[in-house]
Amino acid sequence: MLFNSYEFIFIFLPLTFFIYFFLLNKRLLVGAKGFLVFASLFFYSWWNVAYLPIILVSMLFNYVIGNSLNSNFNKVKIHKKTLLTFGIIANLSLLGYFKYADFFISNINIVVDANLTMLNLALPLAISFFTFQQIAYLVDSYRQETAEYDFLNYALFVTFFPQLIAGPIVHHKEMMPQFASKYNLVKKYKNIALGIFIFSIGLFKKVVIADTFAVWATTGFDNAESLNLIAAWATSLSYTFQLYFDFSGYTDMAIGAALLFNIKLPINFNSPYKAKDIQDFWRRWHITLSRFLRDYIYIPLGGNRVSEYRVLTNLMITFIIGGLWHGAGWTFVFWGFLHGAALVIHRIYKKLNFTMSSILAWFITFNFINISWVFFRAKEFEDAIKVLSGMFGFSGIMFPKNWASTLSFLSKYQIEFGVVLQNISGKNETISFIVLAFFTVLYFKNSMQYRDDFQTSYKNLIFTLILLLTSISMFSQVSEFLYFNF
Repeated sequence: MLFNSYEFIFIFLPLTFFIYFFLLNKRLLVGAKGFLVFASLFFYSWWNVAYLPIILVSMLFNYVIGNSLNSNFNKVKIHKKTLLTFGIIANLSLLGYFKYADFFISNINIVVDANLTMLNLALPLAISFFTFQQIAYLVDSYRQETAEYDFLNYALFVTFFPQLIAGPIVHHKEMMPQFASKYNLVKKYKNIALGIFIFSIGLFKKVVIADTFAVWATTGFDNAESLNLIAAWATSLSYTFQLYFDFSGYTDMAIGAALLFNIKLPINFNSPYKAKDIQDFWRRWHITLSRFLRDYIYIPLGGNRVSEYRVLTNLMITFIIGGLWHGAGWTFVFWGFLHGAALVIHRIYKKLNFTMSSILAWFITFNFINISWVFFRAKEFEDAIKVLSGMFGFSGIMFPKNWASTLSFLSKYQIEFGVVLQNISGKNETISFIVLAFFTVLYFKNSMQYRDDFQTSYKNLIFTLILLLTSISMFSQVSEFLYFNF
């Protein structure tokens, strides 16, 4: 079930909200939590009920291991570090089997010229997110940072539907105190108003903005045989903005939906395209994933407490793993490598006390991010090379044909004039959309700033209605969220 669907907005969400608070009003706390778990599992299995046993088995396994790791459960005689290692390996094995088995088989076939049969497994929805979330729970339990031993509460922590499919990746200690608080067991009308307000912003981001850019990005990457200079930049920038508005839109909708139940999910985006260096970008982009990579990979590897060479190595390892987490493909690995290399260069640059102007720093950072997204989006390296070749003018330079009379002298330099965006299904408004997107991400407040400043008013009510009605009117173009693939 998609957030951007009639079924979710008009049936699932209101029914779940009213039944949950009806049960709470009748002082049926366990029943209310049980219903919310049931509703979340129904939401999850809407796509394919075959996924349901996987998440149920995963939850039960991690609940048992997590409780066994906590000091309150001393009956387990196995050494706790061994038990933690077993739990992490089991989680990664589940993820690896479904997400990476065919990737490894195909590479073995290439390297040793074998003919192993591909498994062709369907990737269970959200497996990357709920696996990382539960690995974090096991590590937190090992560190004695969890204090929850009830399976129903644990199931609610894992399955809570707003953040189940694509995050944010949350910690147990962030969620369970909120569900336990007596102040959150009654309807709060300001939270309802704020939740609908934030949800409407996210819905507009996804349906109106991201899905518009998706047409040009998809055609440019997947369909066009070659791209001229302007078409290539329009393709890459379209994907750069599609990805941002798609994923941040999902996160806004998750945060908004959770607020209806008086639950505050962590911020996942903080205007990342305003970043002036790559480290700042990762403090702003997919913040909960960055936190996970830092706390559960980079720091256990030694973080910055080891020799400088080891620190740089740790950065590379962390971001290559981050790239592989996003998808089973060498383009994702290379994307992670690029970001790891950029962080290494940034660290060396700072150590040498070099500085540059803010405008130049932003320009370099944004263009690096835009170019690296090309590998993130490309299905194969050939697709990435096609787009990058066009961006650097190797596939020809074409200007709009109405410029021909003024710039005709450029023809002797093999510069052509014609319909520059035709091969990406671009129209006259494509460039305008890109310029407007730049203006929006650089000069507007982000949705979390609007959340912090929110006041119930007729102005905000009208704004919310405009966003909702505009978005709902475009549901005929509904598409899945990009991060459902990861």
